[in-house]
Amino acid sequence: MSKNSADKPDVAISINDPTSSNTSTDTLKHRYIQIVFAVLLYWLVSITMVFLNKYLLSSKDIKLDAPLFITWYQCVVTVAICGLLGSLNKSVGVLSKFPSFKIDLKIARDVLPLSIIFVAMIIFNNLTLKYLSVSFYMVGRSLTTVANVVFTYVMLGERTSYQALSCCALIVTGFFLGIDQERSLGTLSLFGALCGVASSIFVALNAIYTTRCLPCVDKNVWRLCLYNNFNACFLFLPLMLIFNEVPTIYNYSKLFNLTFLFSMTVAGVLGFSMGYVTGYQIQITSPLTHNVSGTAKSYVQTLLAVIAYAETKTSLWWLSNIFVLGGSGLFAHVRAIEMKQKHSSNTSSDNNSHVPVSK
Repeated sequence: MSKNSADKPDVAISINDPTSSNTSTDTLKHRYIQIVFAVLLYWLVSITMVFLNKYLLSSKDIKLDAPLFITWYQCVVTVAICGLLGSLNKSVGVLSKFPSFKIDLKIARDVLPLSIIFVAMIIFNNLTLKYLSVSFYMVGRSLTTVANVVFTYVMLGERTSYQALSCCALIVTGFFLGIDQERSLGTLSLFGALCGVASSIFVALNAIYTTRCLPCVDKNVWRLCLYNNFNACFLFLPLMLIFNEVPTIYNYSKLFNLTFLFSMTVAGVLGFSMGYVTGYQIQITSPLTHNVSGTAKSYVQTLLAVIAYAETKTSLWWLSNIFVLGGSGLFAHVRAIEMKQKHSSNTSSDNNSHVPVSK
């Protein structure tokens, strides 16, 4: 028998090796489990945080009309967690990449413009949640994408395609249709709706200024989180005085109630955890999948709120949600395709620039 013919059985055995097939199947199964876990973890933390904050901000059990104090406390919890994890980064292997707890006042000053926007963002975010229902919360804050398009053009000079603008038009239509339906149902708070618009604006600005301020902290997201919340702890104090929350807090009978403090602390922990679970989901999946997951999460959150609070909604109200969700999902899809095309075009240009010219 020739050498070539003798090699054929070995090749067949290698191709049909069940061990290799099982390993590939196990790896794929492990990958799917990771993706499902990342998505469910993001959904669990995000939805729980929204419902818990709604409970703290407007529950009849809490009865504390001090949204700035509630938000300030959550910032304090975040700084405390950063301090705890930073002190353990050398002794606990899994925390080795977490920055040590150290406050550089020069960096804090450099990050201050972002911190002011950050404070405004979480204030209006919580006020939206306080005055609007959880079921309408998604539509109330749906103009973030539109605001982001406007600011990227005004501040960065980046134009948006007509396809993406069409998606924005769908979102705006859903927003105003939702406002109209909430008013017809008698559940609209005009102040809450305005807070939703303001929240959308500051979320968009926060994304832009975050990109600008990341170099100040060596592009470490956790260090930026620390400085943002550290600055916020001080920025909230004069605001609580200006809006006369101090007497309300002082006279609050449940201020040192263990159940109240536990709920406040859990909300703070969830707020901190959002940074991790968001990053983890993007790492395990992709930015586009994260956007799709966030859109789907918002719809599930809306359904849960309608069921939990036994609300009755009109067909047009549901249509407004579909417009907002559809527009947001399509926008993410369109931008992903445009980014892929741009990357392919740049790669092609780079390759062409290195092709030697024949003489």
